[in-house]
Amino acid sequence: MDIATRERVVRPDRSAPARANVWSTDPIGERERSAYWREVICKNVFNISVEAPPGAFSARITARASGPLRFAMVESSAYEFIRTRKDIEAGPADHYSICLQLAGTIVLHQCGESFALHPHEISISDGLQPFTTRFFDGGRRAVAVIPREMVDRRAPWLRRSPLHKLAAASPYVDLAARHILALASDKAVASDQATGLLTENLCNLLALASATDIEPARLQPELQIEALLAFCRHNLHDPDLSPQRVADHFGMSVRTLHLRFKQIGQTFGHWVLTKRLEACAKALRDPDQRVLNISDIAYRWGFNDLSYFNKAFRARFNRTPREWRHELDI
Repeated sequence: MDIATRERVVRPDRSAPARANVWSTDPIGERERSAYWREVICKNVFNISVEAPPGAFSARITARASGPLRFAMVESSAYEFIRTRKDIEAGPADHYSICLQLAGTIVLHQCGESFALHPHEISISDGLQPFTTRFFDGGRRAVAVIPREMVDRRAPWLRRSPLHKLAAASPYVDLAARHILALASDKAVASDQATGLLTENLCNLLALASATDIEPARLQPELQIEALLAFCRHNLHDPDLSPQRVADHFGMSVRTLHLRFKQIGQTFGHWVLTKRLEACAKALRDPDQRVLNISDIAYRWGFNDLSYFNKAFRARFNRTPREWRHELDI
């Protein structure tokens, strides 16, 4: 089967979301899969070189574009892909590649640096520098390709090195991972506007996660806001969450904290109350949490006054918590 025929066999899947393409080795004979992936997909579509070990090979990519942004979900058996200086000269890529490892392990090499990337970890690599990525045991990963300018203006310190690893333990990494999955999944947001906003938030989170040697109070205001929101989300369950506690954590004044919330059109108290009520509303309709009393859910999300909780919930959703929980049963 020649390349042109193989391209016709694996055409984009029209059932995928708008502007998404799906490439897979499934319809290709086993002995031709490696050559197909190397010649048709990696060389002609993604402008990288590929080497696959002898034997069975399989791979699948769901990719979509939104303006200059690119996103993909990738599954594969073991192989290695390389972006050489020749590849870069043939198709300059002034971007960062953000990889969220979901399953399996990969090893990245770039400009004399290397590390293994395990599940739930994120790598950031410079598209203008040659690199090698080796998939030892295959696996699955989500990838976001973002113009350098979007990242550099938030995290100029990333220019110091072409390759970075963000450990899974950081709460910012967890939030960044959720954003990458939302952008790269086959159920990704459809509109360019929504994609752009989510990507802007992702860039903020990547900056926060990589700013390990920078005091939070010295970050740009928009990054301070993202850091504040991430910390508050992580501590919504704590009834003692207060402006003073949050300000102390970030080494800023309470006045500055209130100013940051004002910049997003909120007050600290209203934002925290809204997020707690939304979390309770979701929990009340979760089948796995039916065994919990309404009071248990309220206490779990930081409320310590049931009368206040019931009043605030009804004002927000125009139903009592009990009516909200059982509404779908009617």
